[in-house]
Amino acid sequence: MCAETQPLPHYMRPPGRQVQAFGSVVRLPLGVSREARTYSSRRLNRILADTQFLYFLYKKLQWGAHGPAFTGLHPLCGQHATQQLALVDVLAERVRSLGGVAVGDPRHAAEITGIPRPPDGTETLPAMVSRLLDAHATILAQAREAVADITALSLGDHGTADLLVSQVIRTHETQVWVLAEHLTATHG
Repeated sequence: MCAETQPLPHYMRPPGRQVQAFGSVVRLPLGVSREARTYSSRRLNRILADTQFLYFLYKKLQWGAHGPAFTGLHPLCGQHATQQLALVDVLAERVRSLGGVAVGDPRHAAEITGIPRPPDGTETLPAMVSRLLDAHATILAQAREAVADITALSLGDHGTADLLVSQVIRTHETQVWVLAEHLTATHG
């Protein structure tokens, strides 16, 4: 027997209240200025939103792969999606460690991502792989620009610059290389 589900009474649901506005940073003794932490958090949140969307593009291709390329693409997309999900966590943690608020709501991420939404249906495999390559290019451009700005503006946020180079850029470059090789191997 299933018990009837009832919403909790209002007195058991404390009203939510915003404790920190998106785009703001709290004071932390990091030796990095508020200006630098605000700038880095904003840039990281854009990359975070793009990375969340790239993760779902990989899952869409993994679930939509068909034909002779299925056996190669299915596990590859799963592996790349897992790596993107790890980047989501690292990026969000960096935003939080700077005192910022990480974009965590998919609706909010959809508002700030620069990656175009794919069609609801399944596309051809070359089109879906090309869409992934374009998304990687978007994130790589964002990451490289953020590193250049952090350096050029002398913001002193070496932790964010290091994260972007050592994890974000390197992961994306490797995934682009593997995808491009797969596209060349399967589609001439």
